[in-house]
Amino acid sequence: MTDPAVIVDARGITIEFPGVKALDDVDLSLRAGEIHALMGENGAGKSTMIKALTGVYAVDAGTISVGGIERRFGGTDDAQSAGIATVYQEVNLCTNLSVGENVMLGHEIRGRFGIDWRATHAAAAEALRRLELEIDPRSPLSSHSIAVQQLVAISRAMVIRSTVLVLDEPTSSLDRDEVERLFAVMRALRDNGVAILFVSHFLDQIYEICDRVTVLRNGRTEGEYRVAELPQVELVAKMLGRELADLDSIAERTAHTARPDEQTAPVMQVLALGRKGALEPVDLELYEGEVVGLAGLLGSGRTELARLLYGADHADTGRTRIRGSAVRVSNPRAAVDNRIAFSSEDRRSEGIIGDLTVRENMILGLQARRGWARRVPRAQQDRLVATYMQSMDIRPADPETLIRNLSGGNQQKVLLARWLAMAPQVLILDEPTRGIDVGAKAEIQRLISQLAADGLSVVFISSELEEVVRLSHRICVMRDHAKVAELHNGEGVDVDDLVSLIAQKGQVS
Repeated sequence: MTDPAVIVDARGITIEFPGVKALDDVDLSLRAGEIHALMGENGAGKSTMIKALTGVYAVDAGTISVGGIERRFGGTDDAQSAGIATVYQEVNLCTNLSVGENVMLGHEIRGRFGIDWRATHAAAAEALRRLELEIDPRSPLSSHSIAVQQLVAISRAMVIRSTVLVLDEPTSSLDRDEVERLFAVMRALRDNGVAILFVSHFLDQIYEICDRVTVLRNGRTEGEYRVAELPQVELVAKMLGRELADLDSIAERTAHTARPDEQTAPVMQVLALGRKGALEPVDLELYEGEVVGLAGLLGSGRTELARLLYGADHADTGRTRIRGSAVRVSNPRAAVDNRIAFSSEDRRSEGIIGDLTVRENMILGLQARRGWARRVPRAQQDRLVATYMQSMDIRPADPETLIRNLSGGNQQKVLLARWLAMAPQVLILDEPTRGIDVGAKAEIQRLISQLAADGLSVVFISSELEEVVRLSHRICVMRDHAKVAELHNGEGVDVDDLVSLIAQKGQVS
């Protein structure tokens, strides 16, 4: 069988930043009518390679040919002119505009007196129909789900009749039905000859949708493979570049503890904690040395509960006790004063401060607790940062690196270090392993288990039910903005039990 024609041929791509070689002699070929996965640990060079292909970064060495013609991209417009379109994980759309305006942005149809909006919306409708999207182009984009917005972004990318589509983590915020809808669009584009580069940390999705995979490791090309010929366990081994101890550790289940001694006061207890329109009143107890998992579908109330526990949102009802004493956790400052820490699922908008260094990001929580009038001495900062940089294997190991230049997994480690530096007694983690590679995920899971073993009380949220079962000692099941079940974990509990509880009617105790 003859391989499809190569549309993009990148050879020897090298990109250097001060003090680090992000890409070192990387090769990547994208073929017409194929979906090609780009895989690797966080920090392996995936994002940098995408930015090289799309004109965000100029290459220091190597060549990029599109359709057999060597190209030098001076910016994203050059890449788009060559037929390369990109949809990033954070959809770059204007939610204050209509669907049609977003689809045709920059390509509006003009008449004698300016933009012909009737013709422009008609063209947008046609672009949407090509992807089998029956959406009113005049409807506000803000009225549609993130999944639909992803598809609108793809429609916009295809308005210029792109031959190459780059999808960077497009499924990270989608549920299963939304993923299937996206995959149907991807298959349709593939069947029409478009070359698709797909970046995802979900291994099952790679094997479901992709034809080939290129693996990067430490900024270099490890190899290119046909997905059907590469078992998952071998793919992970190639990504990690070592024995499968990390994969084995992910499969290890937490040694679940017995039910907490009811004579011992919980570290934190909430009674009838709720917020109108967001969460029905919830009772919850958190004990020392326990990981309490919150399981449920997107929109079930997991994040709403986490934010109320931390005071990020104002509760309409409920009482809170810390080690038996009544307290008011009415805002994040009050939470910090009570040694409650919260790591948001949106680390880019609500976690990291991209223009600050790793060191500055790491000491933010401690500094906030001390108050800005009492600066953390630089020597103490250096000792604290050096400890966490080493213990968490944060890369690159330069604390003066801007955090925005770190991979997602390393950014997540910095955020964890920020909160741990405060010596919290309750740590709330909302999707701490989302969008990071298998190696970083294993490290963070090990860290969570160790923190619990050291006596910390952890609230853990993950969309991956297997992860919730693996790490949690106790699991609260959420559905329709309410807590519908609570169970103590053990060897007899599995994902099917959680799925059944999520799906069934009525509450279970």
